[in-house]
Order: sequence, then structure tokens, then C-alpha cells
Amino acid sequence: MPGPDDLPAGSSPLPVLPATSQFAEVSRPVGGPREIVAPRTVKRGVVVFDLDGTLLDDLSLICTVAADVMAHAFGTPEEEARVHYLATTGMPFEAQLAQLYPTAPAALRASTARTFHQRKVTEAYAKAHPFPEVPKLLNTLDRDGWTLAVATGAETEMADLMLEREGLRYWFDGVLGSGEGTKREHLAEYRRRYSGAPTFLVGDSRFDMEAALSVAGVTPVARASRLSGWTLTPSDLKKWGAAWADYSLSGLPGALAALEEKSRKPSSRKKTPRSRKA
Repeated sequence: MPGPDDLPAGSSPLPVLPATSQFAEVSRPVGGPREIVAPRTVKRGVVVFDLDGTLLDDLSLICTVAADVMAHAFGTPEEEARVHYLATTGMPFEAQLAQLYPTAPAALRASTARTFHQRKVTEAYAKAHPFPEVPKLLNTLDRDGWTLAVATGAETEMADLMLEREGLRYWFDGVLGSGEGTKREHLAEYRRRYSGAPTFLVGDSRFDMEAALSVAGVTPVARASRLSGWTLTPSDLKKWGAAWADYSLSGLPGALAALEEKSRKPSSRKKTPRSRKA
């Protein structure tokens, strides 16, 4: 636990909140090993959604919490801390702190992360709701034969609770969170479960795009964002590898169908046999 000598000048100690791990969203008993899900065949393909900023319209709430936490812990002005958080969003908060404050004591970063995760639940998730188009979108994708899943840096149990609270958990075949590894590991696990199925990751950050591109067979698509002082345009996300991006996900079903058809074209072309010369 950090002591007074570990704190930057002008900052005050953060309360150290109990948690099961540095990735925990809330304090809860550590569960046993998770059940291994047997691979299975799906009807059409798999669409994996990020949670924060993609399904839930909560990024503004979360970055406000993050900025306040970083300001108190490291003395960074709140607006600057907010921009730093948004510039590295998509990474686990622990990794964000390690990148932003590499010389800060590890114990200070760990206690700051625990405080952030607790306040994220009580101050951001308590007020967060899905983007308006999300319920209809999930219904449409399910009707069209897509298998839906979630990959998030939040704790799995918290993601489940949020989705249940908003009436969305029903649509998802699986939810993987921080306890099951990184987003790359989540995608690799979904590729194992649904081997051979076309797989798409719907994210909202550069990290999400890079994670999708790092796993064979996964295509990234994205939700662009407009936040005060911070904008990620569709063009930005496409530069980072997104095959499709827009500020709303209403057009996602059509985009997935087009990408699916595009991927089929090379294999559907019949080779014309060459005529032999006499």
C-alpha cells in the first residue's frame, strides 16, 4: 500500500477499496475456474460487442470519474487527465495508468485503479443506459441469424448485471470480462467456440480495432464518437482498420451483410478452364 512519500506533490491519498484483483469492478468473493464451453456450429456468424461506449452510452460518465481519480492521485489537471483517459480508452485501466504514469509507484497505480473501478460502478454504471438504437439492433441481428457475444474490460459479473438491468442479456450467447483475460484473449476464445464462423468485433477505440486485427478471422467494425473535446470520426477508425464505422449502429445489420457478401465473392468465382492449344 502506498505511503505519504509515494504521492506526488499537491495530491491527496486515495481511499484503498477492497477488491478481489486489480481488475475487479466491485469487491466480491473469488469464484472457481469457469466452465469450458464446448465448440459449436452457428447459423450465420458471430458479432462480438464491446460494452462501454459501444452498447452503453457511458463513456462521458466514465471519463469524468477517471479524470477526477487521476487528478487526485497524480496531480494531473482534470481536463488534461480526461483527454489522456480518452486517448488510451479500450485498454484496461491498469494498463492505461502504466502507460500514462510509468514512473509512479506500482502500489499507487493499483490503489488508484481500485478506486476507479468502485466509482465507475457507483457513479457511471448507476446512471448509464444503452444507446437508443441498441435494443432494436440486437433484435434485428438475432432475427437475421447472427450469434451475439460481449467482450469487455469490465468484470464479467458486472457486465452481466448491467445487461440484465437493461433487458439486453437475453440476446447474448456469451459474456467475457476482465476475469477471462484481455480483449484479444476473449476474441481467441470466441474463435475457438465458434470455429470457422465469420466473426466481427464492434468496438469504439483504436485498441479495439488493433485487438480484432491481431486475431485471425476477426473483422473490426466501429462506433464513432462525439464527446466534448474529443471526437473519433469514422475516418479515424477506418484508418485503424475498421471495415465499417458510423456514429450510430443502426446501419450495422446492412454493413455486416455487405461485408459477409464481399468475403464470399473471391471463393464463389468459378475458374474458367483454359483451352488447350492444338
